[in-house]
Amino acid sequence: MNFNLSALAVRERSITLFLIIAITFAGAFAFMKLGRAEDPSFSIKVMTIVSAWPGATAQEMQDQVAEPLEKRMQELKWYDRSETFTRPGLAFTTLTLKDQIPAKELQEQFYQTRKKMADEAPNLPRGVLGPFVNDEYGDVTFALYALKAKGEPQRLLVRQAETLRQRLLHVPGVKKVQIIGEQPQKIFVEFSQARLATLGVSPRDLFAALNDRNLVTPAGAIETQGPQVQIRLDGAIDSLETIKETPIVVGGRTLKLGDIADVKRGYEDPATFLIRNGGEPAIVLGVVMKDRFNGLELGKTSRMKPRRSRARCRWA
Repeated sequence: MNFNLSALAVRERSITLFLIIAITFAGAFAFMKLGRAEDPSFSIKVMTIVSAWPGATAQEMQDQVAEPLEKRMQELKWYDRSETFTRPGLAFTTLTLKDQIPAKELQEQFYQTRKKMADEAPNLPRGVLGPFVNDEYGDVTFALYALKAKGEPQRLLVRQAETLRQRLLHVPGVKKVQIIGEQPQKIFVEFSQARLATLGVSPRDLFAALNDRNLVTPAGAIETQGPQVQIRLDGAIDSLETIKETPIVVGGRTLKLGDIADVKRGYEDPATFLIRNGGEPAIVLGVVMKDRFNGLELGKTSRMKPRRSRARCRWA
């Protein structure tokens, strides 16, 4: 028995017309819901663990830091392999999970890794910094804002960046905003070896005085019939003038740190990295979009106009 689809379609015209209309509407609906993400989200099954131990050799980093951490990583359910690179004072470990791991269990494995690293940290040698875990490889920057102001101190530019960051976080579709290019502020104590030798002061005396001054220690509390009154020793350094007033006791004499050394505020030198926009120093705001959000809508709503200020904000 031969089946003729064309003859059936001509004979049952109403059903054929209904199917054509239904298929047309279904296609239009599917097209409107079609994914159009320029940077689609995907699961990255890799994380890094960094540990630092100033003064240690590469072999000590391998034997006393990296190896104990790798043994704890092997306890993970979806553990695949770990690769460690060591150099004097630093261990960099890359943890890779199995490709078969379900996406819904990935974050749980990352959490378990962080927990195991935190549990192992007290067992590491004294002086080890970390381990520091990073598992945010899946974040893709949707937009970049370059913030710059000629002649403006960077600390004021950072304040403007924080203000813009808070405004961007209230924009629908923004997952997080990262400030890139900020240089950490430092306080520098510069002194002359010849001048210290003339006064009979050694650099060790300066370091010891600063360490003894910058202490935050509990001093107890007073029990009253009302609230408990906390007692605090005022020894913490909270300003540049406090550092200059630090006493240096040498040979029965008391000198001020500001009299024998130059104390000034500055930025990290040398800088870890610098960002320039149009040849001028700048700070960049990196906007990360939420998963499955319409990038076209976020692009329209995030084009903000900065308020009156000396800083200029430019869409990059």
